[in-house]
Amino acid sequence: MLSVTCKTAIKAVLYLAAKADTGTNAGIREIAGAINASEHTVGKLLQTLVKDQLIHSLKGPAGGFYMSGEQLKRPIIDIISAIDGDALFTSCALGLEQCSSSHPCPIHQDYMGARELLRKSFSRKKIADLRNLVKEGVVHLA
Repeated sequence: MLSVTCKTAIKAVLYLAAKADTGTNAGIREIAGAINASEHTVGKLLQTLVKDQLIHSLKGPAGGFYMSGEQLKRPIIDIISAIDGDALFTSCALGLEQCSSSHPCPIHQDYMGARELLRKSFSRKKIADLRNLVKEGVVHLA
């Protein structure tokens, strides 16, 4: 499944996405408070997300983090790849090093199908899609 770190990164991105059309930037403290995460963790994650061009940062007195319209069009799988890599979609559910269709673990077939469904869902779902749910109050981040 997704690591705690990856879940935190997704929540941070969605928080920034929800603020994208306000024209204001968000600082680490604000984001951490909004998603109920430590400032240290959020700070490190935001650096990674900036490096992978999933969010922007601005230095200075009016600085902070923000998202562009193009970034809102990116799929959720890009956040997962930046933080967790592709382990969720390639690794064995039981953690075996040797697991494949020709040498399967006991739950290989079931997990393989679930893994592919997750990959498709995270590839299709855009940041903007989830942002709209947050903005409408249908879902929450903390």
